[in-house]
Amino acid sequence: MITWKRLLRTLSSERFIAVRDGVDIAAVDLHYLGNGHVTGTVFLFASAQWKEADVEGLLSGLDDAMLPDVDLSSGSLSYTVVHGEVWGQFEAMAEKSKIDG
Repeated sequence: MITWKRLLRTLSSERFIAVRDGVDIAAVDLHYLGNGHVTGTVFLFASAQWKEADVEGLLSGLDDAMLPDVDLSSGSLSYTVVHGEVWGQFEAMAEKSKIDG
């Protein structure tokens, strides 16, 4: 069973991580457009060994669980699906000052 955890929310977007058996298997960025449509990017983590046949069920489950006002069949929801490896998380860091002692 897949559970979804929200990592981030702004006024017009959200990021979720999909977890199965305690392991991160996918991430989804959703963007809420002014015309009522939603577009998303789905990142399938290669380590979860996804098969192309699994994608439709994942997208339908996400649609049913979190997007009741839009759906794929009406054209108000669209996804781009990417499959690959997570290489890490990179963040800006403040420059460290040198302390002479």
